[in-house]
Amino acid sequence: MCGRFELTDPQQIYRVYHIKNKLIEIKPNVNVSPSQYVPVVLTDGELVVMKWGLIPHWAKDAKIGYKMINARKETLAEKPSFRVPLKTQRCIIPATGFYEWKTTASGKVPYKFSMNDHHMFGFAGLYEVWKDPEGEELKTFTIITVEPNNLVGEVHNRMPAILTDEEQEIWLNPDETEPERLLDLLHPYPENRMIMELASKDI
Repeated sequence: MCGRFELTDPQQIYRVYHIKNKLIEIKPNVNVSPSQYVPVVLTDGELVVMKWGLIPHWAKDAKIGYKMINARKETLAEKPSFRVPLKTQRCIIPATGFYEWKTTASGKVPYKFSMNDHHMFGFAGLYEVWKDPEGEELKTFTIITVEPNNLVGEVHNRMPAILTDEEQEIWLNPDETEPERLLDLLHPYPENRMIMELASKDI
C-alpha cells in the first residue's frame, strides 16, 4: 500500500506537467497523509486540490474514503468503485518520495523511496466527485498500487504505481478509455531508477 508520501517542491508541478491553470501557493509537505488535501493533475491538464481517500459518487457515507486511499491494479476493472473512473477519471499525484514500513524484531522501521536523480515523479490515481446531502461537491482520489519491484519488496509487498513520462502522457490522455491498454501501464517501477534510505521515525 501507499499510506504516506512527500512533496517537497510543489511549485515544480507547474513546469513538469505544463499546468494550464494557476492555484494558490501549495506548501511543501514531507508527510502527506490520508484525508489531507493534495494537488492532483487531471486529464485536461488542470491542477486541482483533492482529498486523499476516494469516495464513490454513489456512496451514502463519506467515511468510506478512509478505507479507499489505495486501489489495487488487479481489481480496477472489476470493482464498481473503480470501473468508471479507470475509463474517464484518471489523474496523476505528484510526489518526491514515498514511505513504507518494515517490520523488525524491534518494531516497525520507516524507509523512504525516491528517484535516484531526485526528480519529481507521479503516482497513477483515480478520482471521484461526491456530493453530500446538501449538494456540496467533494473531490477525492486514490493511489493505485501494484506488486513491488525488488527494492521496495525488501520492505513491503506492494508499491504505488509510478508512471514514466511517456506512460503519464497516455494515462492523462482523455481519448484513451480502453481498460486493457490502461492497465498495461501499471507495473513495478524499475528499481535501478530508485533509491531507498532510512526515514525519520517521526513520519
